[in-house]
Parts: sequence; C-alpha cells; structure tokens
Amino acid sequence: MNLPNALTIGRIFLIPLLVVVLLTKFEGRLILGVRKELVGAGIFGLASLTDFLDGYLARRRKQITTVGQLMDPLADKLLITAALFSLVAMELVPAWIAVLIVGREFAVTVLRSLAQTRGVIIAASPLGKIKMVAEVVAILALILASDQGRNPLFVLGTLALWLAMITALVSGFDYYRKFNHVVKM
Repeated sequence: MNLPNALTIGRIFLIPLLVVVLLTKFEGRLILGVRKELVGAGIFGLASLTDFLDGYLARRRKQITTVGQLMDPLADKLLITAALFSLVAMELVPAWIAVLIVGREFAVTVLRSLAQTRGVIIAASPLGKIKMVAEVVAILALILASDQGRNPLFVLGTLALWLAMITALVSGFDYYRKFNHVVKM
C-alpha cells in the first residue's frame, strides 16, 4: 500500500474516534488532562490534513490508484457526515443544514457515477473546493466553540456553515446541469 492510500485509510480510522470524543461526556470535559474540544478539533484537523496530503502526494509521486480514487471521496464524505451529525447531536448545527449538505454529497456522487458509466468524467467543481474549505472551517470552529457558548468561534463556524451550505447547493445544481448535458449527448 502506498503512502497516499495509507493516509486515506488512516482518515477513515479517525472517524469513529472523532465521534466518540465529540459525543461522550467525559468527567470535567477532559481527556488525559486536555479539553475534549481540543482533542476533537485535533482529530478533525488531522483527518482534514490527510485529505489534502493524500491527493497531493498521489499526484506528486505519481501514485494515483483506483483504490485511492474510490476511497478518497468516500473517506471525505464519511468524515464530513460524521462530524456534521455529531455537531447536530451537540445542538451546534441545525439538522436540516446537515441533511442538505450530506444529501448533496450523495446526489453528486450518484450523478458523477452515472456520467462515468457513459464514459464521461465530470470534473470536481471549484465551488466544491470552496465548500470543503468552508466545511472544515465551520466544523473546527464549532467544535472549539462547543463548550464556551455563543462566542466569536461560534459566529465564525455558523457563517462558514452557511457558506458551505450555499456553495453545496449551487455546486450541486452545477453538477446536475453538467449531468443533464451529458445525458442529452
């Protein structure tokens, strides 16, 4: 197994740990003397970093594999889904926003897969990249704000979450438009 694929698999293994840290009530909100929010943000931050690194290393080392191409987007979707639904359970994210963002992820995956069966690759949208950055900022800020009430991190996280939702919807419609163009060909 090459390093990029190992990073992707590592990201998948971090997901259950993230959920446990976010949703378990620890005595004094501490894990080995560290605030659980910092531990959760660290886990999510590390997982997000592997998302950047695996693709970068795969391209740079010319180690792009079918396994990596299949596992990387799956790992991304699992990470964002787990984080958002954990934040819903923590009452930091409205459930309807999480459902819209996650629903878009799966709808776009289906559209891209259907296009691929016709031999057409629908490339990743630049808006999708903006969405991912907004999701990471939102989730990190909301995790860190979770024990301190409504503070500047909460405001930042909420604004980034709205940006993620809006870009998710706009890019989702863009993928649908591209898909319709492919189907009509």
